[in-house]
Amino acid sequence: MFLPAESKVLKYRSRSTSSKGLRHPAASDRPLFSAKSCDNRKGCGMLTINDDIQIPACEFEWTFVRSSGPGGQNVNKVSSKAQLRWNPSERLSAEVLARLAAAHPSSVTKDGEVVIASQRTRDALKNREDCLEKLRSMILAALKVPKRRIPTRPTKGSIERRLEEKSRNARKKRDRRCTD
Repeated sequence: MFLPAESKVLKYRSRSTSSKGLRHPAASDRPLFSAKSCDNRKGCGMLTINDDIQIPACEFEWTFVRSSGPGGQNVNKVSSKAQLRWNPSERLSAEVLARLAAAHPSSVTKDGEVVIASQRTRDALKNREDCLEKLRSMILAALKVPKRRIPTRPTKGSIERRLEEKSRNARKKRDRRCTD
């Protein structure tokens, strides 16, 4: 998955051009991993969320299991479903963690671990990249501070119109009553 230490960037898509040399429409120019080393392993890549947050790939725990759904005999033979487990407590602030857990309750465990699975494709590496992209988009969404709602008061004219309509309806219903 990772490039050798001399290369600088691992691209998100492995096939960015077609066999005819045309640009693949799903290709992305944005790097997903950079080949910076982390503390405990040499050559460990970094998942870049934004300029401030970078996650070493050493922190991710991967499991590959058999995928469900269509695929013929391939489903019974190949473990292509990728499952990512990551503990974000030391990388993200408490507010961001709370927003992440509120937005994606099924992806965050009771222990605070983020669990993301992907079985979109038949290829394990593409599913792994899909998990990383899902994680990146979830964190980016959780980083945005929601806009505080400022309660507004109804205008004086709208209050008068509401009361006028209310009295008009009351008068209409009162006139419908039969008087004995």
